[in-house]
Amino acid sequence: MKILAISGSASKNSSNFYLLKAIAGFIQEKHKTEVYQGLYDFQLFTPTNLKNGVPEKIKVLKSKISSADVLIISTPEYTRNIPAALKNLIEWCTASGEFTNKRVVAITFTPHEPRGEHAMASLLASLKTMEAKVIAQIALYKSVLEIEDQQVILDSLSKEMIQATMELLES
Repeated sequence: MKILAISGSASKNSSNFYLLKAIAGFIQEKHKTEVYQGLYDFQLFTPTNLKNGVPEKIKVLKSKISSADVLIISTPEYTRNIPAALKNLIEWCTASGEFTNKRVVAITFTPHEPRGEHAMASLLASLKTMEAKVIAQIALYKSVLEIEDQQVILDSLSKEMIQATMELLES
C-alpha cells in the first residue's frame, strides 16, 4: 500500500510532522510511506490564482495525493479549527477531485484532551465535502506521547491504534 502522510501544520518544525515520521517508521516494513511537509510554502488559493494556473509545488503534491492509496493527515488545532495551510491545500483540490474516494486516516495531535475536537470536526467536514472516504479518526496528545530531540516516541496504545488502523485499511 502506498501511503502519503501530510502534516497539516503551518510550522516547519511541527510536532505533527515528527509524529508522521514516527508512524511511517512504525509501519515501514509493510507500507511505503512518504511524509510530506511544506503546506506553509503554498500560494494562497483564490479563484484568480486558479485562473492563472496551479503553481508547480501544488501540482506536485496533488499528483502525490492522486497516486497514493491512502492519505494520513495529521493536524494541530488552531483557534478551534484546522490550520489555514491545510484548508488552503483542500481548497486547491476542490475542483480537481484528488480527494474523491480517497481513503483517509484523520489524526489530530494536540497538547492535551479535549483539544483537537474542533479541528477533527472541521477536517472531517472538509473531507466529507470532498467525498473522501475517512477510514479512521485518531486523537493523539502531546501530554501522553514523549517528544525528544524532534522525535515523537509512540507509546504502546498509540502503536495499537495505528496497527488496528493499518489492518482495517488492508482488509
